[in-house]
Amino acid sequence: MVSERSLAVLRAIVQDYVASREPVGSKAIVERHSFGVSAATIRNDMALLEEEELIAAPHTSSGRIPTDKGYRVFVDQLTDVRPMTRAQRHAIETFLGESSDLDELLARTVRLVAQLTKQLAVVQYPSFGSARVRHVELVSLSPDRVLCILITDSGQVEQRVAELPQPVDETALALHRARLNDLAGNRAMADAAESLSGEFADVPPADALVLRALAATLAEQARAQRQDRLVVAGAANLVRTEQDFPGSILGVIEAIEEQVVLLRLFGEMAADEHAVAVRIGRENASFGLGETSVLSSAFEIPGRDISRLGVVGPTRMDYSHSMAAVRAVARYLSRTLGEN
Repeated sequence: MVSERSLAVLRAIVQDYVASREPVGSKAIVERHSFGVSAATIRNDMALLEEEELIAAPHTSSGRIPTDKGYRVFVDQLTDVRPMTRAQRHAIETFLGESSDLDELLARTVRLVAQLTKQLAVVQYPSFGSARVRHVELVSLSPDRVLCILITDSGQVEQRVAELPQPVDETALALHRARLNDLAGNRAMADAAESLSGEFADVPPADALVLRALAATLAEQARAQRQDRLVVAGAANLVRTEQDFPGSILGVIEAIEEQVVLLRLFGEMAADEHAVAVRIGRENASFGLGETSVLSSAFEIPGRDISRLGVVGPTRMDYSHSMAAVRAVARYLSRTLGEN
């Protein structure tokens, strides 16, 4: 059974090791922290922590470093996540508030989180699994080129140009628009894509050719909105911490490049009472990320599936600060995107 003082010693070891990257000894703990006990007493506490496999000696020196299990206990024992300062919150709102659209907002988001946490930042692009098609619009660019516009009930607008097999005038285009809205309107994305993939046997062959070209373009747009993908920034932060990875960092980079790996991991992460999910070291081994810690927090946009924002880095990271940054930015995204 680990005593309260031993847990406090563990917290001190984690904090000092994260700050210095140097193994922490009993003498340093006595000098830096106000425990009011001797170094011998602290050594006894450290021996108990070592027996519980919460700390370990990296070599023959007297210093100790946290284990994955130690980091897990440290994170679980966090009674609070220090909030972002007013200046930091203002910086978040100012920097992200300058975004002109969703793409720019998410690009700015990962850059900001990477800067705040000094880790690799990842954001899951909001998918439209639960969105519905509100309207289809067709705009003639030339007799044989049409801009297909797909508008969802959550306000997302997807545009793509369709090359037609033959010219169409405005009258014919209006009829095609009405037909395609009948097929796709008020349907979920997957259902709309399926409905638009059918044949048009009840119209003249020439019109059917045009309708198929338009419908195929719109079906591709609907399917694209369901694809999960990630926006990543801060790879340089990961490289700078290479010495914190006992093995090769190449395996970590390869796992991150396989976006499906992180998407699966995000899908399994459940948030704690701080609204942040944390997976540490060997808890990520099955994903090829056994030497990393992954933090995530969810954000939501009406009409879309829940998405996640997070960071990936070595187990030696400032958990409290990183959790606060990820949570604050995720809350900003939910609030701002929900209003829009």
